[in-house]
Amino acid sequence: MSDVVLRASNLRKSYTQGRSRLEVLKGVDFQVKAGERLAVVGRSGSGKSTLLHVLAGLDDADEGTVHVGEVNLTAASQAERAKIRNAHMGFVYQFHHLLPEFSALENVLMPLRLGGVGADAAERQARELLVAVGLEQRLEHRPSALSGGERQRVAVARALIGEPLIVLADEPTGNLDWENAEQVIELMCHLNEERGVSFVIVTHDKTTLNGMHRVLELVDGAIR
Repeated sequence: MSDVVLRASNLRKSYTQGRSRLEVLKGVDFQVKAGERLAVVGRSGSGKSTLLHVLAGLDDADEGTVHVGEVNLTAASQAERAKIRNAHMGFVYQFHHLLPEFSALENVLMPLRLGGVGADAAERQARELLVAVGLEQRLEHRPSALSGGERQRVAVARALIGEPLIVLADEPTGNLDWENAEQVIELMCHLNEERGVSFVIVTHDKTTLNGMHRVLELVDGAIR
């Protein structure tokens, strides 16, 4: 794990509330290596989700930079950031955000199709990933016909389509019971080892931490 796939440098972010200014990120520095599983923990309101949004280029930092591989995400335009996210980053959220009118297979292949990949190639990759996450019998099922754990497995498969450098996961087990949460974390660890993709998992769930290579704690806007 020598190559750095994500680097955050001196990230600062604040919000104005009335006449006061709330500092959320106060000079956050860290890097993620290829194949690394990293957890970011902290109390509610500590800035974990803000940090993830800045890392993804969905929100602008007041200061600092984010590099994805060798690309400066911070300096990119909004259109360029969207292309960078589609090419190099995957996302898993607490709520799966699957499109209800589409099947599991269609949900997973959609990022590739939006990126210009042909229908046959996209379907082949999506099928392979859904088999890898244990859903070979659920390819044509819509989200409403899947259990909570199955929906989150589809979300993990979707995050990995296109072989991203890194997957950012925001409380990926927060909406699951203990057994399903454990299975999803085991799945992500297995896929990390099998495919070499890095994971940054923002969580308050301590059971999530068992499979991590490193744990960073966000305290008062800074990494401890």
